[in-house]
This record gives sequence, C-alpha cells and structure tokens, in this order.
Amino acid sequence: MPGCAIVTGGTFGIGRAITLALAERGHAVLAFGLDGQTGSVAHDGVEGTHRALEARGLSADLLDADVSKEEDVAMIVESALHRHGGIAALVNNAAVHPRGDILQTSTAMWQRVLAVNLTGPFLMSRAVVPHMAAAGGGAIVNIGSGSQWGRADLLAYSASKGGLHALTMALARDHLHQHIRVNMVVPGPTRTGMTTGAAAAPGFDQAARTTVSGDIVEPEEVAEAVAFLLSPSARQISGTVLDVGCFGHQGGPVPQKG
Repeated sequence: MPGCAIVTGGTFGIGRAITLALAERGHAVLAFGLDGQTGSVAHDGVEGTHRALEARGLSADLLDADVSKEEDVAMIVESALHRHGGIAALVNNAAVHPRGDILQTSTAMWQRVLAVNLTGPFLMSRAVVPHMAAAGGGAIVNIGSGSQWGRADLLAYSASKGGLHALTMALARDHLHQHIRVNMVVPGPTRTGMTTGAAAAPGFDQAARTTVSGDIVEPEEVAEAVAFLLSPSARQISGTVLDVGCFGHQGGPVPQKG
C-alpha cells in the first residue's frame, strides 16, 4: 500500500528502534518528537536517529513536533502527504512517564500526561483515518503499557494508558470495514530514557527478567512486534494486544519460583 509510516516519539528509545526497523523493511518513515524541548529526555533525538540511520545506510524524515498540539499534528500529516503521497501506517508511541500517586499529581501534570499519551493518539488517528480510508485501508499500532491495568505510583500514566487501550479497541471496531487495522503492543520492562529512574531503582533488573526469555526487553524486540503488525502477514489481525514481555493483562509480572 503506497504512503508512509508515521511514528510519534519516533526519534528516541523504543520510537527510534521502531523508526529503524520500519526503514530497514522498506517503509518510507516520517518520525517526530520534541527534540528541542528544554529538559526533555529525548534531547539529541533527531541527530542521534540520523546517525543511527546513516550507520545502517537508511533514511527517514525526522521532524520536531508536539503530538498534543492540533497545529503540529496537521503539519505532520500535511508533510507526510506532500512527501509521500499518502499515509499507510501510524505508530502512536510518544508518551511521558511521570511518577506519583493522586496526592503527588498536580492538575498540570495530569493534563500534560493525558494530552501527550491519550489526546495525542486521538489527534493523530483522527487526522490519518480519512486518508487511510480513501486509499483502501491502513494500519495503526498504539504502544501501551502494563500500567494500563493499574500500577502503584503511576496514577496519571496508568490512566492515560488505560484510556489508550479502550481507544484502540473502539477504533478497531469503528473502522474494520474500511480495512483499517488497529492493534496495541504492550512492552514489558524496557531500559530506555523514559524508564531511567525505574532502571536505577533496586529490583528493576529482577522485575525486568520476569519475562519468558528471562531477559530485559530490548527496544528492538518491541519494534519487531510493531513491524509485524504493520506487515501484510498481519492482514487479518485487528483489535489485538500483542504482549512483548509484559504479562500485565494476565495479572503479571509472573513471580519467580524460589
């Protein structure tokens, strides 16, 4: 199907791995994030991703934009249409991950988390669905979290990811007959910039190794799952959660036997 794949938060961490994996498979990729935002953990995202692409002999369009702003979303979609003539795929990966219970969550923090993690995928999906439908179909993958089933000290993040799960399933039902597939990938414990604090905490390595492989989830493994769901091999798959080392939907993580 002609057109490009848009990756939100696609210049850092799991998003960068997704950008690279899709480019390697021949997708035209437009990835964006908040590279220039002061204090962002994603600083050097665009240049770092350029270097990673060049090292592999690959290319992608890399832009600086805020997924929570309608004007930025419109600019991204317009750029995708102008440069590639259509939009075949969307990966909603951009997210922020502040810690805190309800008493530690300010109204400003709550609104920012919901704006990026939930309103962003809503805005992006609303913007691309008409173009996918006009072209005869497309594929959307949303990046979820084990927190969408509720986690301590992650109130706003958990609420946003729970909402994203419901959004995913509603989109899948609404646009099934337009041949738009909508799925979710849920990563297990992955050592990225977003989880720097968690990775430094005691017990992270032990928790991260409660996967079927016994290893921490690598960003590239999440990217492989996304690439599969965007591929023709997944043409009959929609409204599905693909778990990559999480076990959150099964009450996990699964404790190790003593």
